[in-house]
Amino acid sequence: MNNVELLEEGSKELGLNLNSDQINQFLKYKDLLIEWNKKMNLTAITEEREVMIKHFLDSLCCMTLPFIKKNSKVIDVGTGAGFPGIPINIYDPTISLTLLDSLNKRIKFLQEVCENLGLKAVDFQHGRAEDFGKNKNFRQSYDIAVARAVAPLNVLCEYCLPFVSIGGYFICQKGPNIDEEMKDAKKAIEVLGGKFIEKKDIKLPFCDITHNIVVIEKVKETPTKYPRKAGTPTKKPLL
Repeated sequence: MNNVELLEEGSKELGLNLNSDQINQFLKYKDLLIEWNKKMNLTAITEEREVMIKHFLDSLCCMTLPFIKKNSKVIDVGTGAGFPGIPINIYDPTISLTLLDSLNKRIKFLQEVCENLGLKAVDFQHGRAEDFGKNKNFRQSYDIAVARAVAPLNVLCEYCLPFVSIGGYFICQKGPNIDEEMKDAKKAIEVLGGKFIEKKDIKLPFCDITHNIVVIEKVKETPTKYPRKAGTPTKKPLL
C-alpha cells in the first residue's frame, strides 16, 4: 500500500475523508519532516509508512469527535513537529490555529511547513505553556486546546486548561494506560475549572495500536495562580 492509499483508506477507516489537495499537503509535510529531521531532532519516527499512521492518521483522530467545529480557535500546546495541530488544520482549514512550542528551531520548521502547505490561519508562538497561560492575550481565549504529549494528564491539564475559554474543551491524546492517569488527574481537572466529558478508545488503522482521547470541558475560570511558574507543574503535579 503506497502513501496515498494509506492516507485515503486510513482516513476512511476513521470515518473521515481527505481530498487530493489534502493528501498532497500531507505528502509535502512528510517530505519536510524527514528532510529537517536529518539536521534536528523532530521525531524518532522516520519511516514513511509509520509517519502516515503514527503521526498523520493519529493526529486526525481528534477530528473523529464532534468538539472541534468549523472556525474554532485552537491552540496546540507543546506542538513539537506540529502534531496534532497541523493535520487538524489540513483537515479543516477554517480553524484558526496557534502552535506553541518552547524550542525556536521547531517553530522555524513549523513556519516552513505551513508556508509550503499554504496554511494561512496559523500563529506561531515560541515559549513555555506556563508563561503563555498567564498572558492575558492567550489565557482563556481558545475554543479548544489540544496536546499529544508524554506528560501525565494532571500536568497537561495545568498546561492546557488555562488557555480554554468557558464552554470550550481540552482534547488530549494519550496512550493505552490512561486509567491510572485519570484517577491522578481528578483533583487537577476540578481545581483548574474542568469537567471530564469522555474518553474514546481509537484503534489506529493498519496497526495494532489503540490510543485514547480524553475530553475535558472548561466549566469555570481557572484560578489566577495557575499555571504555576515554569517547571513546577512537572515537579509538583496537582494530586
